Amino acid sequence: MRWDDLRVESEEARLPGYRDPAAVRTFDAPEALDTRFYEVHARSVLNRVPPRSQMPFRWTINPYRGCSHACRYCFARPTHTYLGMNAGRDFEREIVVKVNAPEVLRAELARPSWKREHVALGTNTDPYQWVEGRYRLMPEIWEALGAARTPCSVLTKSPLVLRDLEVLKGIRARTGVTANLSVPTLDERAWRQTEPRTPHPRARLEAVAELNRAGIPAGVLIAPLMPGINDAPEQVERILERAAEAGATGVGGLALHLRGEVRGLFLDWLRSERPDLVPRYERLYRNGAYAPKAERERLARLARGRHPPRRFLVGPEEDEREDASAGTEAAPAGRQPSLF
Repeated sequence: MRWDDLRVESEEARLPGYRDPAAVRTFDAPEALDTRFYEVHARSVLNRVPPRSQMPFRWTINPYRGCSHACRYCFARPTHTYLGMNAGRDFEREIVVKVNAPEVLRAELARPSWKREHVALGTNTDPYQWVEGRYRLMPEIWEALGAARTPCSVLTKSPLVLRDLEVLKGIRARTGVTANLSVPTLDERAWRQTEPRTPHPRARLEAVAELNRAGIPAGVLIAPLMPGINDAPEQVERILERAAEAGATGVGGLALHLRGEVRGLFLDWLRSERPDLVPRYERLYRNGAYAPKAERERLARLARGRHPPRRFLVGPEEDEREDASAGTEAAPAGRQPSLF
């Protein structure tokens, strides 16, 4: 296989929901130390969003489950519990790779019933997390979508998306493709604390600029906005200024939400790293996963800034239960939910 020379060791494991055992691999690279990758063969790749969802699309693709970015706030963490793993360390270090995703996708898109509805990528975990540099699933996924003339979009925290720029330009010529880069903060401390294994935020903004120069509409999501961590007006204004310089087609912001296991994990992290904020968060989130409406509106206004761009991106999130729940309908360019 194309990545076989990168294998260090191999074993097998059985995961709930998968018929065949997964090959478990590790890679001898600093970024992948103490991380295992479970190669599985998916029976389907296109995931339909539940009808009750408020997502602006009906279909999604998630070639990976779990995410090595290790963002403290990631809303997708609870999905790992469906694999018999935990939402903490396992979500970051036990990554499922759907090695046959491009082949299955091509077959699904070739069905007469496929109506070329918009497909969103990056709605659950980042398709451009570190290991995509080894498995290289995304170029063939993009090619399949382009060949089927299916409009699509991606949300990512990684400038690795630029590797596939020529493929994206081909899709743009045939149908439509947009991108959004997640940039919650430019503050060095806040970034390293909350997103410990992500590419630098400045590199993400540079990717936005390069995508737009190449004719791929790209926007910025300032999310999640976390009170006391990245919500100072001057912090947000810096991002808005850099987004404008990068030609961002839209900017959006969303307040942090803490659903399921994420609540306990995030509050534990606060107790360890920011104990001064614990009372504030316990008060804000005492009634559930979402901050009070007034707080959410305050944070949304911050992300709009003094001079809103042509399009203000905003949309609710739904946690995706396994892979049965991500999706897309013909969403407006740039509209895509976040990884938070």
